Amino acid sequence: MVNDPIGDLIARIKNAGMRGRSKVSTPASKMRARVLDVLADEGYIRGYALVEKPGAFPEFEIELKYFDGLPVIAEIARVSKPGRRVYTSIGDLKPIKNGLGISILSTPKGVMSDNAARDANVGGEVLCRVY
Repeated sequence: MVNDPIGDLIARIKNAGMRGRSKVSTPASKMRARVLDVLADEGYIRGYALVEKPGAFPEFEIELKYFDGLPVIAEIARVSKPGRRVYTSIGDLKPIKNGLGISILSTPKGVMSDNAARDANVGGEVLCRVY
């Protein structure tokens, strides 16, 4: 049983990138799908697909993206954890690495990147930072 599904997803992506894997699998959930949608839209992963095997729980197979042999996701870090939730207003949200990275937020309008949250003028829980 996983207490922090987003933290588990981040650890799997980080470990697969360090090992040079092209694909990684993770259990499927709606929240993980929304985070993966943001990563795919921002160009940090190639994409993901739902894989259903008979007699097993559904999984997402994530295709990682590489550039010149290095993973596109240089660092990915969990910000808000189950023991310490981190919320921010849109005015307090700072750019990551001078705009080269993104923060992924869970807002009342859905899970989105910090740029989309600024456009929608909503704040929320900061799930993770990617650069």
